Amino acid sequence: MSQQTDTRFSAVESTPTYRLVFESIERAILEGRLRLGDRLPTESELSAQFGVHRSTTREGLRLLEQSGLAERGDGRRLFAAAPRANDLTTRASRALLLQRVTFDELWALLHAIEPAAAGEAARSIGPAHIAALEANLQATRDAVEAGEILTAWDIEFHALVAEATGNIAWQLAREPAAMLLLPANERMLPKLPEAGQRLVTAHAAILDALKAGNVADAVLWMRRHIEDFRRGWLVAGLDPAAPVKEETAAERER
Repeated sequence: MSQQTDTRFSAVESTPTYRLVFESIERAILEGRLRLGDRLPTESELSAQFGVHRSTTREGLRLLEQSGLAERGDGRRLFAAAPRANDLTTRASRALLLQRVTFDELWALLHAIEPAAAGEAARSIGPAHIAALEANLQATRDAVEAGEILTAWDIEFHALVAEATGNIAWQLAREPAAMLLLPANERMLPKLPEAGQRLVTAHAAILDALKAGNVADAVLWMRRHIEDFRRGWLVAGLDPAAPVKEETAAERER
C-alpha cells in the first residue's frame, strides 16, 4: 500500500480581470487585428464585449496607455499606438540599474554593437545624417574649448550613428546601455584633462570614414574609441567591476 506524501501546494493566483482586458487588446494590436492608428472601442463598448464592469475596462485601458500601446487623440478617444523609443529606453535602463550591472558588462555590449553600427552606417548614411554629425562635432569642439561637460554631445553623436544605419531594431537594442554608460563620462573626464580632445579626434575620424563610405575605417575607429573609453576609466582610477551607478549613502543603508 503506497504512503501519502506530504507535498504542499501554494495557493493559485488568479489574474486580475483588468489585466485580462489589457492582454486581450494588447494581443489584438500585436497580431495586427488592431492596426496602429485604429480607434479603440469606447469603455462602454468594450465592457459589453468583455462582459465586465466599466471600472475594470477603465483600468485595462489605463494600463494599455502606460505601456504605450494606446494614446489619446482629439476628443480624448484612444487609438492603437506603438510604444515610443524613449519610453522603452527608460524602462530598460531602469531594469539594468536594478540589476546592478557593472561598467564592464555594459561596456562589453557597446564594444560589440557600436563598431558594427558604425560599419552599417558607412554603408547607408545619407546627407541629412552627415550634416547632423558635422554639427554635433563642431558643437563638441566648442564644448571642449569652453571646458563644458560633453555628455549630451557624446550621447547624440552615437545615437546619430545608430540612426544612420536605418535599422530601428539596432537603435532600440543599444540605447538602454548607452544611456547608462556614456554619461559615465561625467565621472571620468574631469580626472583626465586630455580626454575631451581624444573624444573629438575619435569622433572626427569616425565621421570622415562615414562620409567616405569606408566600412573598415568606420568599424576600426569606433572600436578604438570604445576601447579608449575603458582605458580612460582605468586611468581615472575607477573600478570597471563595480556597478556603473554609484550608490548613495542612503541607498547603502536600505
